[in-house]
Formats: sequence, C-alpha cells, structure tokens
Amino acid sequence: MHLLLLSDTHLPKRARQLPAALLAELPHADVVFHAGDWVDTDTLDLLESRCRRLIGVYGNNDGPGLRARLPEVAYADLGGLRFGVVHETGPAQGREARCAARFPDLDVLVFGHSHIPWDTTADTGLRLLNPGSPTDRRSQPHCTYMTATVTDGGQLADVELHRLPPRLT
Repeated sequence: MHLLLLSDTHLPKRARQLPAALLAELPHADVVFHAGDWVDTDTLDLLESRCRRLIGVYGNNDGPGLRARLPEVAYADLGGLRFGVVHETGPAQGREARCAARFPDLDVLVFGHSHIPWDTTADTGLRLLNPGSPTDRRSQPHCTYMTATVTDGGQLADVELHRLPPRLT
C-alpha cells in the first residue's frame, strides 16, 4: 500500500496551487494523509476528488469551514498498522515521549505545524513523521512531502522525504 504524506499547504496564502510534482503523485497513492493547515476548502475539495482515500485533520490556521469537515485527530488501521494524524505535537524537545504517552495505541503518528520534516521513533516504537510543507519551506532549504509503503507483512517501509524544486514566482 503506497502512502503520500503532506501538511501545511496554506493555500492560497503561501502558494497559489499545489506543486505539479506532488499532484502527479496523487494517482499512485492508495492513501493520502494531510496533517492540517489547509487554509482553504478548495484544497480539501481538490484532494477529495483526486485521492482514492484521504485522511486529514484541521490545523491551527483552518477556519470554521474546514473544522466542520475535518477532525482534530484522525485514526486509521492500514495493513495492520495503527495510524494517527494530528496537526500540533508541541515543542521538538520531548516530542517522542509526549506523543507516545498521548497516543499509546498507535504505530505511526503523522503530524505537521512546524514545516520541519521529522522522522523519529519513540522508545515505545511509535514512529513520528512530519512531511514538512510542499508550499512553505519557512527556514528549511526545500519544500517537502513524504511517501511510504505499508508492506503485506504490516510494516512501514520505504519512508522517503521528497524535496520539491524552488517555486517560480
């Protein structure tokens, strides 16, 4: 099962549209995760129309229209792995222990907010993944998103951070 992870799209404030390279990945993904800060409902509508399965949450910059359609935390069992999605996880220091305590029944937690890619594992085995942002790199050298695979044996494999080319303005 092929997964696509993104967060913090901030459309149309940080970019006018999602990058073409990211849009080209959508048909190949069995499941797309969006960890919040969509900002506009048009992006949600676009992903819902193009994704086989979309699992998303709202973020701190998302208004009433998005909050009415999305949960604060989403859960899914995919191939025997228990996934959760949330926008904010607090400061980087202590993140693994804090998230492991808050989400003890998960195998993988996808999160956003910082725009900083993250891939660590808590002592409990909880894998924490932040795909960064495909539209707003902030202090990072590149805009990013992630892909991964859930194997037939119920393992998370091939986690890859994808760097997008600079936007032409």
